[in-house]
Amino acid sequence: MMNTADYLLSPADSDATAVVDGESTFSYGQLRATVWQLATEIEATGSRPGDRVGILAHNSFFWVAAYLAAMYSGRVAVPLPITNTPDQMGRHAELVDIQSFLVDRPAHRRFATALDRCPIIEDPGIYGAAGAGWSPARVEPDSDAVFQLTSGTTAAPKAVRVTHGNIQANTASIIEYLRLEADDRMLVVLPFSYCFGASLLHTHLRVGGSIALCHSLTFPETVVDAIDLHKCTGFAGVPSTFQLLLRASSFQRRRLPTLRHLQQAGGKLPPSLIDELVRAQPQARTFVMYGQTEATARLSYLPPQEIERRRGSIGRGIPGVTLRVLNNAEQEVAPGEVGELVATGQNITKGYWNDPVATAEKYRDNALRTGDLATIDADGFVYIVDRLGDFIKSWGFRVSSHEVEDAALQVDGVVAAAAVGVPDEDAGEAIALFVVSSESVTDGEILRELRGRLPKHMLPRWVQPLPELPLNANGKPLKAKLRELSGSLRTPVTPGRSAGTSDGTPDHHPSEPPR
Repeated sequence: MMNTADYLLSPADSDATAVVDGESTFSYGQLRATVWQLATEIEATGSRPGDRVGILAHNSFFWVAAYLAAMYSGRVAVPLPITNTPDQMGRHAELVDIQSFLVDRPAHRRFATALDRCPIIEDPGIYGAAGAGWSPARVEPDSDAVFQLTSGTTAAPKAVRVTHGNIQANTASIIEYLRLEADDRMLVVLPFSYCFGASLLHTHLRVGGSIALCHSLTFPETVVDAIDLHKCTGFAGVPSTFQLLLRASSFQRRRLPTLRHLQQAGGKLPPSLIDELVRAQPQARTFVMYGQTEATARLSYLPPQEIERRRGSIGRGIPGVTLRVLNNAEQEVAPGEVGELVATGQNITKGYWNDPVATAEKYRDNALRTGDLATIDADGFVYIVDRLGDFIKSWGFRVSSHEVEDAALQVDGVVAAAAVGVPDEDAGEAIALFVVSSESVTDGEILRELRGRLPKHMLPRWVQPLPELPLNANGKPLKAKLRELSGSLRTPVTPGRSAGTSDGTPDHHPSEPPR
């Protein structure tokens, strides 16, 4: 099988632009030369094919070259989140037994104490235009290419074994349904250490297109400016990305004529916000997608023309992927019934590094158990109900945290929301809702709005404002952290802020289930 570095770089002309980073533009010729240079340095460390090479850098031309160089040399690339603490980074390095590191200078300074146990290759900062020769290591389809760390939103991170065959299969499928071409340019704000961010790199390199890098979402208007400045044809984000763009930038008002497609994945964006997204840039096709690290990246997509008719759906399997919803008896559910979403396809990875127990639980009968509960309609379109671990069991009801969050995001002034279950002696779990909102709306007003949108058993006992939600490096809410914060919630009802009647009195006693 073709080495993935060769697979991604061989189609493009050497003079074509591959990466735009601020005022610097890098060609495919420079990229190939730098990949060869770094691969030569990896081999000089004395490591062997199959050894793990840590990639520790901010999104940059160097990151792209380092990642490809690890695969080119027959080693396994291990992208590490730059947001890690030195202790976390050290634990991740030990988890997969990293043999050498490719690092940029800021990362080298920050993580120096954790990088002293093995060889370091630092960003050279100067990139040539020609290599001595292009001869990637030979690989098999099931050879490990990347160890992708899971996000760890609900559990400790694991290292997913992504093969050369997995990457190439998933890349080809995504290109097919997005209809990407050589003139496509993607603005990237997602970290490349996240499988969604890596998929943007894979797909655009494979078609000979380009990526433009945007390094911060602190000021969302910089994203809109960058799309315009670099004439980007695509933009991708997780729910928090689009919530910021829609609420804190000119994205809904400013015309961006080069923008041809939008990609949303990494969690559920409420249908009302998807509607806003479609209206914001009507010339762009909006793709709602779903995936998992264990599936390389993507598993499903909802065609743009189906968004209005299939509100809330993640679509159907991408080319080459079969999705089924199974009940506890391992039988496919009827339309409208709930079961676990199970996936098969060439993009399903090999399992977890050195964790046979977790691998056996997640991968059964040659299929990936996603851990997501879902329903399916008569036409085969899938609707995620919630993560198995995120359901809230309150007063005997199974409450979807997604439904509570979606309702909260429909309240004017609410920018972001996350719901979790809090242990409760009477209810089993009580619902705590954490929100980021403008000063124009109070937590009491949010509760009163929710009373008209949700059944009583789904009403939060607490609405807790936060300046921002705790997010992992990929922009997903850290619900484990929110459950820790919920320990400080002591008073479920305060005058004028109840989820009960409009005068602030609860409509059921706290020790009784809602009627």
